[in-house]
Amino acid sequence: MTSEPIDSYDKAILDKLSTNGRITITELSRIIGLSKTPCQARIKRLEADGFITGYRAMLNPIKLGLDHVAFVEVKLTSTNERALKAFNAKVMQIKEIEQCHMIAGGFDYLLKVRTQSISEYRHVMGERISSLPNVASTSTFVAMESVKEGVL
Repeated sequence: MTSEPIDSYDKAILDKLSTNGRITITELSRIIGLSKTPCQARIKRLEADGFITGYRAMLNPIKLGLDHVAFVEVKLTSTNERALKAFNAKVMQIKEIEQCHMIAGGFDYLLKVRTQSISEYRHVMGERISSLPNVASTSTFVAMESVKEGVL
């Protein structure tokens, strides 16, 4: 299935839904300048075409006591397809890893790890991240302040 190109109305819909997924169709229609029926049809098409992949509650990690953020550079012993797949599968099982990105550069992966404290991070690093498949070495960078976070 090939996606239709998106136009300025679609972009406006995506922009508004990305900041408020609970906006009513009536309000969204008013803001972007379309009536409700075409607005609903566009949302359904954007969902079907994969531009909108879901809706979720965005939680405040600070309120949940998860204000310790560390970024971890990971170097693997091997980057063949089997090693990458094994690493990727196990990363998905560690809830403290908020993000995992394969990197082109001086290391193989960059992880964003969120925990309650430095001591909890030390435990996650020592017991879980260091024992991931094919990990050769890691380097940790602790975030002092989050200036900007979010999704598109």
